[in-house]
Amino acid sequence: MAALFVAATVSAQDDKTEQKTEDEGFVFTTVKQIPITSIKDQHRSSTCWSFSTMAFFEAEILREKGLTVDLSEMYLVSNSMCERAELFVRLHGNATFAPGGAFADGIALLRNHGIVPQSAMPGIMYGEYPQDTLPVHKELDAVARAFLNPIVNGNMTRLTPSWKVAFRGIYDAYLGKCPEVFEYEGKKYTPQSFQQYLGLNPDDFVSITSFTHHPFYSQFAIEIEDNWRHSLSYNVPLNEFMDIIDNALNNGYTVAWGADVSEDGFTRDGIAVVPDAALSVQELGSDMAHWLKLPKADTRKQLTSKPLPEREITQLLRQQGFDNYETTDDHGMLIYGIARDQNGKEYYMVKNSWGKAGKYDGIWYVSKAFVRYKTINIVVNKKAIPSDISNRMGLK
Repeated sequence: MAALFVAATVSAQDDKTEQKTEDEGFVFTTVKQIPITSIKDQHRSSTCWSFSTMAFFEAEILREKGLTVDLSEMYLVSNSMCERAELFVRLHGNATFAPGGAFADGIALLRNHGIVPQSAMPGIMYGEYPQDTLPVHKELDAVARAFLNPIVNGNMTRLTPSWKVAFRGIYDAYLGKCPEVFEYEGKKYTPQSFQQYLGLNPDDFVSITSFTHHPFYSQFAIEIEDNWRHSLSYNVPLNEFMDIIDNALNNGYTVAWGADVSEDGFTRDGIAVVPDAALSVQELGSDMAHWLKLPKADTRKQLTSKPLPEREITQLLRQQGFDNYETTDDHGMLIYGIARDQNGKEYYMVKNSWGKAGKYDGIWYVSKAFVRYKTINIVVNKKAIPSDISNRMGLK
């Protein structure tokens, strides 16, 4: 999901602090907060998957080695789009080609291409437009797709390898060349040796989801367009899915979170909830006739104005949302903490990639009901999974 916010980088909030929004009526107290790196801004690019994956990797490095590293999102994007183009052509255009992606892309690219710091590949090569210091990819996306169209639709009987070199040149022009050797803090690295220095092992990370159209404790490729690699996720019951998130956070691990953010309950002011409209009307003290006359925007504002009753999210309701196209693959973020509102209800603290957006400077407070309902998948370090669940999953 492309973000439309422009903002500067900010630091994570201090532990045990309160966050209050007078006009929305939420007061949050931090319960658990895991150290994270600074908030980034994906700006006008559809590359949330790379920003959230890098946020997860950076938090893993901080947890494991105590190093604060700013990793290059565009190194992932360039390599991923070239691999995706090759598959698109190999399938004669009978696949999706778009800048969106999934956490699995970041893990596969870590394995295949290593990783580089932001300083080695900033990813901004816009020539005479120096004011663009953040990603702006509308033109890049259009040029890349236009390049591929005549190849897959041109009734060609034979292709040369040259198209791959030419296609790579598009991303080199817009994002810069992927470095083969670079210097970082006075030492020279390759992407592979830098990965080893950071201690990132792709085998440590697993994707987990919870749906009933596949057996629990099996693996399957989630049926979303951005899962173009057909990467597998472990399938567990919803309560265990939530237990994994809580166990990870309580033991110092962050969680990469892929979710649907198109719901009215996901505001642009840092709140994500699943309000129960009927119960909320009663609590807000509005008569139904008045409520029905409100414009949709005002209805949404009232339902997210303060802590209100939320819908009970069951496994069935979650499945129906996915099956009916109501739950879609929109956005990737990072869960890094737990907070409580003034009524004692717990929320997850989420690092977004929309810069200093919303009333909490780039942080979202997401109710557990929202996560139960609208999550597509998560990625965690397999060490963060409770042992009994891990055993049922067959993890080694």
